[in-house]
Amino acid sequence: MNSRTGRDLQRYNRGCRQVVGCIPYRSKKRDPSSCVQQGSTPIDDLEFLLISSQKNPRMMFPKGGWEVDESLEEAASRETFEEAGVVGEVEVQEYLGTWSFKSKSQGIFHEGHMFPLRVTEELDDWPEKSVRRRLWVKFSEAREVCWHPWMKEALDVFASKVSKRKEGTQIYHFKENTVVCCS
Repeated sequence: MNSRTGRDLQRYNRGCRQVVGCIPYRSKKRDPSSCVQQGSTPIDDLEFLLISSQKNPRMMFPKGGWEVDESLEEAASRETFEEAGVVGEVEVQEYLGTWSFKSKSQGIFHEGHMFPLRVTEELDDWPEKSVRRRLWVKFSEAREVCWHPWMKEALDVFASKVSKRKEGTQIYHFKENTVVCCS
């Protein structure tokens, strides 16, 4: 049982503990009527939220186990709220994939399922506020400071999906926290 909440049940598949996480993101704060410079890519128009580990200053994306009565989407949303203090839309249709990794602290293999989460609200208070630090950064910084290689790979998959959504376009503007093409 996970001592963090006392109620999470670990799920195992093929001898691996299953965890689920999110890559929280938002559009950069800009004047909604302005367009981004030509040559900019859609991923450059986003900011990503990393959190510190409970035990050390290493930065990562929120992740954790899920309960028996939860879907992956519900667990991802709950973990992101508990650890990062943000809520938003888990983009199930943009599932990023599954990565296998070995936990150094527990010495067992895990399978990590990752989703993007479009942040709609950042809370002042949340369950793990006293043990975590939040950091909003651009894509290149997120790749640099994220501790886990498998999370960096998930971020790369997300960046690829964002780029493919916007292929063939060069100028973007922001409307209701979403990147859209200028017309």
